[in-house]
This record gives sequence, C-alpha cells and structure tokens, in this order.
Amino acid sequence: MGVKVTVQWAGFRATMAAASSSRKKMPLKFRWTIAFLVVTLSLCFADDDHEMEEFLKREHSLSKPYQGVGSSSSSHWELMGDAMVTTEQVRLTPDMQSRQGAIWSRIPCHLKDWEVQVHFKIHGQGKKNLNGDGLAIWYTKERMQKGPVFGNKDNFTGLGVFVDTYPNEEKHIERIFPFVLAMVGNGTISYDHERDGRPTELGGCNAMVRNLKHDSFLFIRYVRRRLTVMIDIDGQHEWRDCLDLPGVRLPQGYYFGASAITGDLSDNHDIISMKLYQLTVLRSKKEEEEEEDVITIPSVDNMDDEGMSGIAIFFTVLFSMLGCIFLIVIGLVVYSHWNENRRKRFY
Repeated sequence: MGVKVTVQWAGFRATMAAASSSRKKMPLKFRWTIAFLVVTLSLCFADDDHEMEEFLKREHSLSKPYQGVGSSSSSHWELMGDAMVTTEQVRLTPDMQSRQGAIWSRIPCHLKDWEVQVHFKIHGQGKKNLNGDGLAIWYTKERMQKGPVFGNKDNFTGLGVFVDTYPNEEKHIERIFPFVLAMVGNGTISYDHERDGRPTELGGCNAMVRNLKHDSFLFIRYVRRRLTVMIDIDGQHEWRDCLDLPGVRLPQGYYFGASAITGDLSDNHDIISMKLYQLTVLRSKKEEEEEEDVITIPSVDNMDDEGMSGIAIFFTVLFSMLGCIFLIVIGLVVYSHWNENRRKRFY
C-alpha cells in the first residue's frame, strides 16, 4: 500500500535524475513525456491508504493458551453463558440446541485506528441449511448482556460483524448462506432477525465457512473512519474483499467481544484467536482538522449513497484501469509522433 507509493516515487526521482544528467542526449519534450507516464502509473496503481504501521495490543488480544481468560478482576477476558475454554479454542456454543455464549474484553479500547484478525471455526453434524445460527464479532459500548442477536443484546451501540449461517427469510434466492455482514447500531436500531438483518446491513459477502478442513479468518479494519471487512476461508492465505465503506463513525472506549447462539438447529462456534493491532496512520493537516470532533454516537455518513455493491466496485475498478491504459496510450502516441518528426529532420 504505502510502500508501493514510496517505491514508485523513488523510481520517479531516479528517472528524473537520469533525465537531468543526460539533457544533451534527451530532448525536453521527451523527458516530460517519460515523467508524465511515471506519475500516471504511480497515481493509478497506488492505494489510497496512507503508509501505516501496526502494533499488536496484547491486552486486547486473545490467543492460546488463554491465560488472560477468567472471572477474576485481573483477567483481560470474561466468559458468559455456555462459553467454555479448552486447550485448543474458546467454544462459544457446543453443537447443541438452545445455547448461547460469549467472551468479552474487560478493557475498553481507546485506539483511533485499529485492526482485528479473528481465527474462528464453525462446524457440526448438521447438513446444509440444517445448522445455526452463527457468530458475531463486536465493538460495542455494552458488554456481557445476553440477547437474541447472535447471543448479544438487541439495540446495541457500536459495530457488529456477523457470520450468519442460517437463512431465516424464506425468499433468500439471491443470497447464499453462510453470509458475512456488518451493522452499526446507535442504541435504538433493532436487528431484524426474520429478514437476516438486511434492512440495517452496511454490506457483506457470502462465505462458505462450515466444516472446513483448513483455517478460516475474519479481518476487520477501522482506519480514517473507513470500515473494511475481509475474509480468508479458501486455505490460500489470501484476503478476499467483503465490505469497504467510508464515513463510518465509531467512538473510542468501546469493548471487543465475540458471541454465538443456537436454536432448534446448532453448530460448534469456536474462537481460536482474536488479535487486535493498533494502526499508526500518517494524516494530512486537513484530515486532522476534519477528525477533531469527538464521536459520541456511532453512525454512518450517507449510508444509502456511500455503500457500493460488488458490481459497482467492479465497474469502478474496470473504468479506472481503462483510464490508466488510455493515458499510457496517449503518452506513447505523443512520443511516437515526436520520434517521427525527429527522423524527418534528417532528410
């Protein structure tokens, strides 16, 4: 991301230096053509993310051998409901009916930019669409409160990312389950269980995560008020885009957690690890001024306009690439025309 931009501009400086040292050999017009092409490529293929560094925050992370889990006041994580710790995972629910469990951090997170990587596993004896109901990853004001939303309370305040494994809505032809989706709540918005959360979802993707023989991961990043969700479920150690939305406003000082629930259908819902990283991001002066306001209530700017469907993202990327190719072709035509005129001067 940021490294790519740095490398490209380093190449640009080297190109310009070489051009400067050979001015007698290279005409001015041609030097500017080369510079134009280099800058165009840099802008086209550079990511809009700034350079960033990440630091693991152990007090907010959960991993083997789960020494920080317990009921004492000194522990960093607390279990709720049917959740239990084993040597291999934190099992939120067993593959049994009518169970719900959760694990919550005791320490509020005051990071401005962060990233959480969740290693999880969902498995059970049920066949396709005869299993349920799914698990959720939370960053919310409330903690340790049972409820119907994947084992957490409804009308929550904060962010919920859900791995929904069972379709409740009868007309679900256009959506393949399991499905990963995200929702931001302000304390008054209810999750529509019967419609699988569609009225309030920010976006999502299908993710075939049940009974996998390889590891499955969920990636949630919040940086510069932009929420990004990705998954790695194919065993290739590659992230796949699921959701990318700007204008998401999340207050600091909320709690991370994970929960799951079963009903008439069931599954084992396991958390192997949750690792939180602090991101240090270089901001422009303008961005710092825009983000000076303290966020007190979670919200999403222009939710109906900002969200992009998968088709919209595809065509945006396609036309961006075509625009870059067009600029490169124009540059080559200009150079070819100059070179042809240069040859004519010798006759």
